[in-house]
Amino acid sequence: MCLLALFTFTHQPLEKGQKYSRRPRDKLLGGLLTEEFDEESCLSRYHSSFYRKPSPHKPSQYLLSKLRSYEMLHKRCGPGTKAYKEATKILGHHDSMSRSVGECKYIVWLAVYGLGNRILTLSSLFLYALLTGRIILLDQRTDINSLFCEPFPGTSWLLPLDFPLTDQLDSFNKNGSHCYGTMLKNHTIKWTTRDNNIPSYLCLYLIHDYEDHDKMFFCERDQNLIRQVPWLVFNANLYFIPSLWLIPSYQTELNKLFPQRDTVFHHLGRYLFHPTNKVWGMITRSYNTYLSRADETLGIQVRVLTKPAGYFQHVMNQILACTKGEKLLPEVAATESKVTNTSTRPKLISVLVTSLYPEYSENLRTMYWEGPSSTGDMVQVYQPSQEMYQQTDKRLHDQKALAEIYLLSLTDKLVTSNSSTFGYVSQGLGGLRPWILYKPKNQKNPCVKAISMEPCFLRAPIYGCQAKTVKITRFVRPCEDRLTGLKLVDSANEL
Repeated sequence: MCLLALFTFTHQPLEKGQKYSRRPRDKLLGGLLTEEFDEESCLSRYHSSFYRKPSPHKPSQYLLSKLRSYEMLHKRCGPGTKAYKEATKILGHHDSMSRSVGECKYIVWLAVYGLGNRILTLSSLFLYALLTGRIILLDQRTDINSLFCEPFPGTSWLLPLDFPLTDQLDSFNKNGSHCYGTMLKNHTIKWTTRDNNIPSYLCLYLIHDYEDHDKMFFCERDQNLIRQVPWLVFNANLYFIPSLWLIPSYQTELNKLFPQRDTVFHHLGRYLFHPTNKVWGMITRSYNTYLSRADETLGIQVRVLTKPAGYFQHVMNQILACTKGEKLLPEVAATESKVTNTSTRPKLISVLVTSLYPEYSENLRTMYWEGPSSTGDMVQVYQPSQEMYQQTDKRLHDQKALAEIYLLSLTDKLVTSNSSTFGYVSQGLGGLRPWILYKPKNQKNPCVKAISMEPCFLRAPIYGCQAKTVKITRFVRPCEDRLTGLKLVDSANEL
């Protein structure tokens, strides 16, 4: 391919301090994206490189080839095709157990929990689709298409509303009779089940309160059965990719796809998730107004998980201790005469704060307004919204949340709250290793630098069939913010 097809030049938006008003941009993100889309219908797809530094992490050629193959499979098997119509005919029929659906097998994603959970789960399921030769279809009853553009050219990832099981989707819960864990518990299915007894569909329950039978999904022998089922419906809210690496039959393929193991979400997230034009407008207006002219940018993501939530002074103290102790922000000088750096041009540091509550950013802004920084640098604090409480499935609220996730990913350095999927998505999209704020109780240090940019599998099945593998696998580590969780690391960043 000609280099001009991959790289174009831009004059806008202005870079920090207007230092790079003309620079090459890799609009296809190292080959992750194709040029088959209409640019105007989804501006974020090809314009994100205007706003983000080029990633030092290049996708493998094997991953790029796999993505192109997946796109062709989705065109052959996706909604509206003859193959899709034939595959849906087997659902719900008692005589359908032994019927073949050819090359087309499916994953149906149910939208549950908050936006961060949904993005991480979608990434996990897409990788599982790549590994198992399936295509992924999204339950669109929650209006997911108001947040993201279609990622696959010439087809749709939205599950048609006339899908035969639509009326049953909400019953695929923890105790659902078609869920794999429940069926194992009730002895209505066994991993030794033969071809003529394979069900036409299964529900997989991978929510944080799942039980031992549900976790059998991650066992090799159970995968041998599950791989044969034409339709898999996932009710999940976890980033379970680390445990896919611990399933022996997938390890070789995963190593070829991701030689640098801590880039899985970084590549898949940038491939899959392109904000709609409405959301992209929110992102670009905020970036151009508050971040584009700064010499340095810092994102601070504040999520208080206690009940009741809100503003707490000890959380504010922890944020200040972390940002100052790690030299992310300068100290405030007692007087103007205490400013140490007066010989060089002061830097402009823009701080983007995301929180449901306004007090954290207001206190930070007031601090740098009432006193000068010790370095003479100017600190500007900005918070896009203050929603006060989470309102999942409210369109405008979710659009604002996505815009803030994306804005955080555009910053130079990032501070995130522990166990927050919102923060995990931001760090992964941005290719950032954040400073993670510990839970305030019983911690000597306010925060810790993440060992990798990968999200945490917060409720990993660290016992059972993967217990021995977890202990001996060097590229899987306990999470910094959840010792019972697992995350992928690269050998270059190992402790």
